[in-house]
Amino acid sequence: MSIYREYDIRGIYEKELNEQSVVRIGYTLASKIVGEYVAVGYDARSHSPILFEYLVRGLNAGGKKVLDMGLVPTPVNYFTNYQEWDGITPSASVMITGSHNPSEYNGFKITVDKSPFFGEDIYTLGRECEAMKSLPAKVVSHVTQIDAVTRYIDFLVNAFAHLKGMKTRIVYDCGNGVAGVVTERIFEALNLNTKGLYIEPDGTFPNHHPDPSDEHNLEDVKKLLATDGDIAFAYDGDADRIAVLTHKNNIKGDMMALLYSMKMDKPTVIGEVKCSQVMYDELEKRGAKAIMYKTGHSNLKVKMKETNADLACEVSGHVFFKNRYFGYDDAIYATLRMLELLHDGIDLDAELAKLPQVFSTEEIKVHTTESEKFKIIDKVKELLKNPPADFPIVKDIIEVDGVRINFEHGWGLVRASNTTPVLVTRFESTSREMAKLYEDKINELIKTAQKSL
Repeated sequence: MSIYREYDIRGIYEKELNEQSVVRIGYTLASKIVGEYVAVGYDARSHSPILFEYLVRGLNAGGKKVLDMGLVPTPVNYFTNYQEWDGITPSASVMITGSHNPSEYNGFKITVDKSPFFGEDIYTLGRECEAMKSLPAKVVSHVTQIDAVTRYIDFLVNAFAHLKGMKTRIVYDCGNGVAGVVTERIFEALNLNTKGLYIEPDGTFPNHHPDPSDEHNLEDVKKLLATDGDIAFAYDGDADRIAVLTHKNNIKGDMMALLYSMKMDKPTVIGEVKCSQVMYDELEKRGAKAIMYKTGHSNLKVKMKETNADLACEVSGHVFFKNRYFGYDDAIYATLRMLELLHDGIDLDAELAKLPQVFSTEEIKVHTTESEKFKIIDKVKELLKNPPADFPIVKDIIEVDGVRINFEHGWGLVRASNTTPVLVTRFESTSREMAKLYEDKINELIKTAQKSL
């Protein structure tokens, strides 16, 4: 059951994701889908095509026909749900990807009826798979190939035709993930001035790990930016997460949202609990509606649909556009929207320099166990009802996802990761010293909570 996670299915190839488990997943998933067709694509990992064959076997045995899009970024997979293919609109899509995980991992991101399939749906699927006594009998394969990549590229090139011939020097790093399947073709069609690194998809990731939220993985693109670029972009393994770099800033997802929203009229913007208070405050000042919600790409997509929001973001670089788009996280689309801001004369660094200065930590992980992580959060909540005498003054507490404690000069966050046995913490204040104080005092609460279990 450990492969069935909050947002997706994820495990080690052969050990956990093998013919037995994946055929079962396909067969059981088929029973959750009302329509006839499921679109399936995969990332650059060497075992992704093998898992594709297993998954198709299960889906076909469950009565579903498969639209095969081949090697694609995750956003292309999402895109297929909004397109007709010779009169067929898929009822669901599955992306076979290990995202930014090490090369031995793989997994499945599932969309059903244009909505994420996650949480209890995935856990129920897992229980049903585990209960199966034997594999379903093989049936005649029903797979139709579709050229989703070209359809996606044409859509973006048409949507951003006004950027053609833009002189900005653009450098980018695909990290040998699947972003390279589409980036070169889009940039060439728009006649943009670009230099790319590690464009060729290679699931062994020979140059660096494809996780742009880790500064170490940005070293090569930073060097290229210093000599040959005005702006830099980097992508994770399946191209649903982006890093944006200028000569002065590594622009996190919450600050990207502030920049993107400048060109929207009083938008509704959703952020996660790790987003800077500066983002929420500045949006409200501009007349926008800012909503704080749970971390997780599936959670944000659902909340966007519920609130009809224009934009959503995670600090890690997931950016979701409903404004002029479909409401899912797409790092390639986010790249073009960022270039559009430059095209319109917006100085990214100057805009960021206008914002109130705060000191924010990166995500700091506290290792624990699967069985204890949520119990610790509950205990922290209990301790906050009567905090220690030397604890900073608490203004209010937000419990939408873990505990976000608002203090007089900043905030601290403790939440349980939905995907790993860790607590995730983050701290922010108007002074570095105060941010460190919040970190120290909240860590003391966490230790007290751990000892009480």
